[in-house]
Amino acid sequence: MPEQDTITAPLSWFGRFKALPVDSTPKTIFVAVVLCLFCSMIVAAAAVSLRPTQGANKLRDKQVNILQVAGLYAQGVDVGTVFASFEPRIVDMKTGMFTDMFDAATFDDRAASSDPELSTELKDDPAMIGRQSNFTTVYLLKNSDGSLDKVILPIYGYGLWSTLYGFIALEENGNDIFGLQFYEHAETPGLGAEVDNPRWKAQWSGKSLRDGDGSLLIQVAKGTGPEKHHVDALAGATLTSNGVDNLVKFWMGEAGFAPFLRNLTAGEA
Repeated sequence: MPEQDTITAPLSWFGRFKALPVDSTPKTIFVAVVLCLFCSMIVAAAAVSLRPTQGANKLRDKQVNILQVAGLYAQGVDVGTVFASFEPRIVDMKTGMFTDMFDAATFDDRAASSDPELSTELKDDPAMIGRQSNFTTVYLLKNSDGSLDKVILPIYGYGLWSTLYGFIALEENGNDIFGLQFYEHAETPGLGAEVDNPRWKAQWSGKSLRDGDGSLLIQVAKGTGPEKHHVDALAGATLTSNGVDNLVKFWMGEAGFAPFLRNLTAGEA
C-alpha cells in the first residue's frame, strides 16, 4: 500500500507569532506594549486611590497659609480647629457684596476664573491674569464678640516666570496690612523666590493701602518712598518685584477688592 503524504495545517497567527525568535521585532514590540499598559493601569489606580488624600493635603496647605498670614499658625497647632474661627464668604466682585449663590466651603476660585460663565476677560490687566472670576472667596476672622478682627483676601498675578498665588491679611479697617505671603510660584531661587523670605514679608506688616484721602499708595519699589506705603523691591529681581507691585495694586484697586472693602468697613457688605 503506497505511503500517504502527511498534510500539515497552516499555523494560526498566534502560532506563527509564538514560533518567532524571542528577540524578534514583533515580540519586542508586544512586550513593550503590554508593559506600558500594565504600568499605566498601576499609575491610574494609584492616582484614583490617592485623590482623596491629595485633596485633603491641598485643603490643609491652604488653611495653613491662611493661618500664617493671619498670625495664628504655630508648630503643632490643630489646623482644622484654629481655621474654624474663620468665616469663609463669597464676594460678588462686580457689586462688592456677599452672595449666597455658592457654597463657600466648596467653591473653587481657580476653576471659576477660567470658566467663561463665571469670569470676565480683562482688557486692563496689569496683573496679567487674563480672566478674573466674578466671585471670590474671602475669609473673615471674628473676635469673640462677633466683631471683625481681620479679613484675608486671595491675590495672584504674574511675576517673571510664573503666576504668584497668595493671601493678604488686612486689619478690620480694611486699609492697614497685617501680613502678605505667597504659597505658590516658580520664581528664580535666590532672586524672585525671595518673596518667601520672612524678612521681606515682614516689611508688609503695618503698611497702609491708602492715605487719608483714599488714594491707593501702596508700592513695591527700589529706593525710598512714603514709609507708610513703601515696601523695598527684591534685590536682583526687578520683574518679580514689579509683578508683586502690579498684582497688589490690581487686587486692592477698583477692579479688585476696593468696592468690597468699602462695603465691609461700612457694614454694608
